[in-house]
Amino acid sequence: MANLNDIRSRYNYLQYLGLSLVLLVTGCRTGMDGSDSEERSENELLPLESTEPVKRDLAEIKESGVLRMITHYSSSTWFLHEGMEAGFEYELVRAFADDHGLTLEVIIPGKEESPWELLNAGEGDLVAANLIITPELEEQVRFTNPYDLVDQILVTRSDLEPVPENLEELVSSGMTVTVQQGSSHHYTLRHLASEGYPFRIETVSAVDSEMLLFSVIGTGKESTVANSNMLSAARRYMQGLRRGPVLSEANPVAWAVRKNATELADELNHYLGEHFRFDEGDPQPKRSEFLNVLRQRYFVGSSVIAEYYNPEWAFDSPDLISPFDGEIQHVADSLGLDWLMLSAMIAQESRFEPSTKSWAGAVGLMQIIPRFSEVPYPDLYDPAINIREGASIIRQHLDHYAYLDSLNQWSFALATYNAGKGHIADARRLTIDRNKDPNTWEHVAESLLMLMESPWYENARYGYTRGIETVNYVEKVLNRYRTYEQVMVIAELRGGTRMPAMEAIIINGL
Repeated sequence: MANLNDIRSRYNYLQYLGLSLVLLVTGCRTGMDGSDSEERSENELLPLESTEPVKRDLAEIKESGVLRMITHYSSSTWFLHEGMEAGFEYELVRAFADDHGLTLEVIIPGKEESPWELLNAGEGDLVAANLIITPELEEQVRFTNPYDLVDQILVTRSDLEPVPENLEELVSSGMTVTVQQGSSHHYTLRHLASEGYPFRIETVSAVDSEMLLFSVIGTGKESTVANSNMLSAARRYMQGLRRGPVLSEANPVAWAVRKNATELADELNHYLGEHFRFDEGDPQPKRSEFLNVLRQRYFVGSSVIAEYYNPEWAFDSPDLISPFDGEIQHVADSLGLDWLMLSAMIAQESRFEPSTKSWAGAVGLMQIIPRFSEVPYPDLYDPAINIREGASIIRQHLDHYAYLDSLNQWSFALATYNAGKGHIADARRLTIDRNKDPNTWEHVAESLLMLMESPWYENARYGYTRGIETVNYVEKVLNRYRTYEQVMVIAELRGGTRMPAMEAIIINGL
């Protein structure tokens, strides 16, 4: 059985990826008189690391072929639906990546990891997480031009009475507002406190806004703060939330990149400018059709998000990745394969649609070509049979390349599955002619691209091949495999975990 340790190490796996439902208190209780609160509170507002940003701008990103998006699991950012990635931020960033011929990889910060530290260390290239621009964050990162405007809104439990209708009533109610440490919501409350609104604030870490909304329902927290777009989406799949007063209006939402990634920032600004802009004299933003479609799909009036997004995650379901997890795991175990890799292949081949048929006649989940199979044609549409056929083929390819390290073994096996043995053999022969290593996928991938040009494919035994398609296939399957690895860690961290009671951190004034 080929292990994937080389793949994990090659792509710098974060072993503790995921979003825990456990809310970690970041300070201690202080009194309403403000004793010993000012120094401690100011320290809480410094979540950023002073990591010097690495040099990885758009040129280096294009050379690697991968754009890495740092985000978290939520309906407004990124989530998995039947094995396929979805989410407002994901789709918006993916369109940019597609425009530049880049594969998009999702990076989820671990329980004790800062997205800003990951960004500056080069583990990711941009943070896309429904971010409101704040002066404090601008000291550490470069924000793009905005692509949305949102209000920051107090959200309470629906059973609390009376609901504060303004800031004065919120203060007099003594209600505790729970927010993420160092977030834009935290800064907003601190700013309002400095203007004479001494809220009771409870700060937590290792949790995002959506999970705070969930905690208001599930653990009895009194209130939190949410961006208006997130609240609009959440109220369609969460019951028991009530909208309170607006704390801050028309806040710009943007992506964050490293301060020295000027070329990337410029390209992102150009891209976002095509979808979101202000015309002179008009206070209302103009949005492109594409952006409006995304807003409708994830935020505004559509019920789609409520139909296929589950914030609690079906941990007890046997189908965590796709509806075919059981069949895939059974076949993978019998053949000594990694079931997540098989899942990644199926996602790329058919998007988990068992009735799919390609222009070339390949059918089913793993796109089996009937003339190369002994299984009767109609039976190839049976998911279990199709998975078995595809898995047997990839097993043979893996055995053929068994003398290679795990990463190259899988890369060559995937390429052969996509392009066929003949074209890969041509590419390896061309690689030898170029005095490169035919056992290194990067070198053979270069040769596959060359076989799209007449001076090279005319002398190849099997002629022309769509090399770019095969190279992209390998990269996308490996990338999706890494995504599924992250999903499994998130599920492990979140599954079966109940949010415990937290001590409140009471902050009076500054």
